[in-house]
Amino acid sequence: MALGPRLEFRQTQSLVMTPQLRQAIKLLQFSNLDVAAFVEEELERNPLLEREDPEARGDPLPDAADSPPAPAPETDRADLAELVRAGTLPEQDRAPLDHEFDGYEASGPADGMSFGPGAGARGFDTEAPDLAETLATRPSLREHLGEQLRLTFDDRVDRLIAAHLVALLDPAGRLGAEPAHVAAALGTSLERVEAVRRRMMGFDPPGLFARSLAECLAAQLREKNRLDPAMAALLDNLDLLARRDMRRLAAICGVDQDDLADMAAEIRALDPKPGAGWDSAALPPVIPDVLMRAGPAGDWLLELNPETLPRVLVNETLSARVARDGGREARGFVAEKLATANWLVKSLQQRAQTILKVSAEIVQRQEAFFRHGVSHLRPLILRDIADAVSLHESTISRVTSNKYIATPRGVFELKYFFTTALGGTGGESHSAEAVRHRIRALVGAETASDILSDDAIVAALRSEGVDIARRTVAKYREALRIPSSVQRKREKAIPA
Repeated sequence: MALGPRLEFRQTQSLVMTPQLRQAIKLLQFSNLDVAAFVEEELERNPLLEREDPEARGDPLPDAADSPPAPAPETDRADLAELVRAGTLPEQDRAPLDHEFDGYEASGPADGMSFGPGAGARGFDTEAPDLAETLATRPSLREHLGEQLRLTFDDRVDRLIAAHLVALLDPAGRLGAEPAHVAAALGTSLERVEAVRRRMMGFDPPGLFARSLAECLAAQLREKNRLDPAMAALLDNLDLLARRDMRRLAAICGVDQDDLADMAAEIRALDPKPGAGWDSAALPPVIPDVLMRAGPAGDWLLELNPETLPRVLVNETLSARVARDGGREARGFVAEKLATANWLVKSLQQRAQTILKVSAEIVQRQEAFFRHGVSHLRPLILRDIADAVSLHESTISRVTSNKYIATPRGVFELKYFFTTALGGTGGESHSAEAVRHRIRALVGAETASDILSDDAIVAALRSEGVDIARRTVAKYREALRIPSSVQRKREKAIPA
């Protein structure tokens, strides 16, 4: 073989991650809020994209040149192969269930949807806010405590100490700093800091500024005038209460079993973290991407939620005017933006169709769940849906992430319906989620005289056709935060 330089021509096929393909893949895994934010950015960046309301349009901003294509990662090659099919995006088959689809025709945004930093701003010519809106807000925890300390302490030094303690509160309302360190930092005595702290433990809500759980609960009981010697002894032995060792607790507190049950019920009714929920804002409600309802013929009808569809249209008139009257540079810029706008509209439509198609297949597979409950949830993996809708598993994973469906049984994430399979004694597999639900039901039906051990739960499940090991039952029980049979027996021996 002769060694030396030579020229060779090779023809190979490779998949390249273009900016448009990267955009389409990102849109698949975006939630509806992420998609709305992304569309808003594109509306500000691309002058050919617009909504129905002309006042909501952003000023045209030229976009920087797209970066050169980069090779596609191995994990995305399967998705890219599907997205580049037919030149732009693949045409999807009809979903396996009857459904309604509101497409992306030339229409404006959904009712009630607004974008932009000034969408919620009020001017002087708008109506005044409703009285309920002003009453719904309340001061923060530190503002609330600041008002109380100004009314409680007259001495300037005590106010300074109290303000410093308020600043040291953790989110749960506990005081993590040592009072001795606080006294040293402020140049005062430990006794004075402790006196201020004890007075502040009676602030609203009671139990703040405590150094331990027992001290926090004691402050709340003192506020209710229920801190007697027996209750103080119970607070000193909270570890026994956690283990449900009621016999030892009754002997330590010097009370009978009935009184101890009442005392334990009072302890459980207290707030161990009085400052935790004060400043927390209300979580926004989950907006489902797919709406599901029962059809007249007993089937299920699916449709995309119009509130989550960011409808955009392409301004063909502006594009034609620039192509006719503009210069060479302007025509090139508009041609690039026109291609980007068309690709975005097709990507949004393809995303919506894929979500609807995958949701329809999931509903068809889990129809027994929607009709009879979680005990009839079937085992399901990504590959089952991928084979049914002719998509890759990674595409199904992206489509079902952060997507929700509103069903007659509630709002569920699409990921919820994918569960592992457990073998059955008769050859039929069972869903792991259904088995966990059955374990919770078996424990909930226990009586004080009949507590099921893990072995007894295994025997009960095997009698129902579920082939499960004891360690799996223990793992599921711990995941459900169900105590052991010994602890449950102690707890149910004294109803509290």
